[in-house]
Amino acid sequence: MSNETFLPIRGRLTADPEMRFTPSGSGVVNFTVAVNASKFDKDSNTWKDSPTKFWRCAAWNQGKLTRADNVANLLKKGDSVIVYGELTTREYVTKEGENRSADEIRVESIGKDLTFHAQAYAGNQAPQQPTAAQSQPWGGNQSAQGSQGWGTGPGSQEEVPF
Repeated sequence: MSNETFLPIRGRLTADPEMRFTPSGSGVVNFTVAVNASKFDKDSNTWKDSPTKFWRCAAWNQGKLTRADNVANLLKKGDSVIVYGELTTREYVTKEGENRSADEIRVESIGKDLTFHAQAYAGNQAPQQPTAAQSQPWGGNQSAQGSQGWGTGPGSQEEVPF
């Protein structure tokens, strides 16, 4: 555990997550996150974009933990996400027999970044104001319970029942 490097990244999915299964049946979803950092340049009083970095990510199902399924079902191309995971280097051999390596993030946690998202449910109407009966914490009619809203329980009207 001493050589593990964990890092958070914030960016957008470049394509829909791709779900696959190992021969043993474990689910893994692969996706790429494009990270484009901007820094404020005080001299020119403008924002300067740095080159975009593309991070390959892999999220695994582990026992009852269905991280890969959740990513595949809930995220799509263009979604802003925040990913936290372990930086790993995967080594592989190409079809031509060349040894290659690739940095990859093994996802520990992922979520949508709502900083720049439009209203999620723009098609829904604004929430309705509760009616008088709904605004009472235990329901019922306020006039039937008395002016204090606690009803006519033991003791005086001003005594809180608990």
